[in-house]
Amino acid sequence: MSNIKIAVGSDHGGLEYKEKILEFLKNKGYETIDEGTYSKESCDYPEFARKVANLVAEKKADRGILICGSGIGMSIAANKVKGIRAALCSETTSARLSREHNNSNILCLGQRLIGETMAFEIVETWLNTEFAGGRHQHRIDIIE
Repeated sequence: MSNIKIAVGSDHGGLEYKEKILEFLKNKGYETIDEGTYSKESCDYPEFARKVANLVAEKKADRGILICGSGIGMSIAANKVKGIRAALCSETTSARLSREHNNSNILCLGQRLIGETMAFEIVETWLNTEFAGGRHQHRIDIIE
C-alpha cells in the first residue's frame, strides 16, 4: 500500500480513463481525490486542471493526473500554477524521464490519442519512478 495521495481530474473527453485510472489507483492502495468531471456533458478543461494543480501546489495531494482528449490543454493549464511541473506523456519513456529528470508532479494523458493499456502502463511507470536529483535539481531550481 502506498501513502501517496493522488488528485485526478478530467474533462468530458477524458472521463472514461479518469474513472478507470481512479479504480486502478485505489486497487493499488493509493489514496485518491476525484476532482471531476462527473458526466460526459461538455465542460471546460482549465477548471479541472486548476483544481488538481492547486491541490498539488498546496501539498494537499502529492501528485496529480489529468486527462482530456489530447492532454495538451490540461498540461498547458496545469503549468500555469506556480510549483507545478505537468508532463504530457504518450508512452512510458517520457513518463519515466519526466519523473527522473523533471520531477514532474502532474501527469497529463490524452484519452483520444493513447490506448487504455498504454495509459495504465504510463501511470504505473510514472508512479514508480523516483526523481534522480543531482544536476536535475539545479535545472528545476532555474525553472522555479
